[in-house]
Amino acid sequence: MKKLLLASTSTIYGSDYLAYLLDDVARFFKDIKTVVFIPYARPSGISYDDYTAIAAKAFAKINISVKGIHTFDNPKEAIANAQAVFTGGGNTFLLLKTLYENDITSTLQAKINKGMPYMGTSAGSNIAGQTIKTTNDMPIVYPPSFDALQLIPFNINAHYLDADPNSKHKGETRETRILEYLSQNNIPVIGLREGSWLEVSGSAIELKGELKARLFLSPDNVTEISSGLINYS
Repeated sequence: MKKLLLASTSTIYGSDYLAYLLDDVARFFKDIKTVVFIPYARPSGISYDDYTAIAAKAFAKINISVKGIHTFDNPKEAIANAQAVFTGGGNTFLLLKTLYENDITSTLQAKINKGMPYMGTSAGSNIAGQTIKTTNDMPIVYPPSFDALQLIPFNINAHYLDADPNSKHKGETRETRILEYLSQNNIPVIGLREGSWLEVSGSAIELKGELKARLFLSPDNVTEISSGLINYS
């Protein structure tokens, strides 16, 4: 049975890394001693070692050790033998490209589908969807495919922002971009606001956190959804 925790962000304003959902992370990874961390998304170009150290510091607070996948001789074996995996945020295109380059996408899919706990934040959540076509990131590299891990039946738009009616900025809103996507694709999208996350248990998907999410089923079917089980059909 699939077990996923997919957060919009790792850090909310005024808070330390993962602090706002650390109690839920501890519950989610109950009985897990070591998590394999995937730092491939490299926010701001941070090194793998430095990024892993940030994750390790947070997980140490809940008595879980973290080992970066880049420290293994064989990343595919690292995934195959992992108790659990956490993928951090950053650039989704770079993350997916590196997963493909290291030939671990199918191994990761198989392990998660067999019940290995998987946690993602931002880009790490984006790759759980059907494709990465609804990420906010610049395409700084070109992955061999936009197809993601396809662990959930829709795409995620992390860091979803509502239009500010008082802003003088007249560029496209996040909703505009997602509607453009839906004019060419028929895969639904969930816009996750900061501080919100999805928890997946088998086929059940639950929205958690204090804020609503925006569910885009089609250009003509856009709704606000509250915390609780999601009907995404």
